[in-house]
Amino acid sequence: MVIYGIKTCDTCRKALKALEGSQLHDIRENGFPEGLLDRAAARFGTALLNTKSTTWRGLDAAERDRPMLDLIAEHPTLMKRPLIETGGDLYLGWTEATRSALGA
Repeated sequence: MVIYGIKTCDTCRKALKALEGSQLHDIRENGFPEGLLDRAAARFGTALLNTKSTTWRGLDAAERDRPMLDLIAEHPTLMKRPLIETGGDLYLGWTEATRSALGA
């Protein structure tokens, strides 16, 4: 099980602690594996973009109008976190539904 997030993110650390045997892939330091963002966007649509983040608030209107995947690739902190991959399935956020589905 891989948790895509940022090592300083409290929510990602909670998920990492709760999901034994999982590993954190820091997207700020290591980027995104090939095809991951496309799969996540196909699964979650615009929910993948965290419009409540400090990074989002710092973007001007022209930047906000750019394609979502380009923005996330350039500014990894714009991705809602954590993005969890297990057995080919993707889960977004550390919600009750995610915790329940993953047995955490």
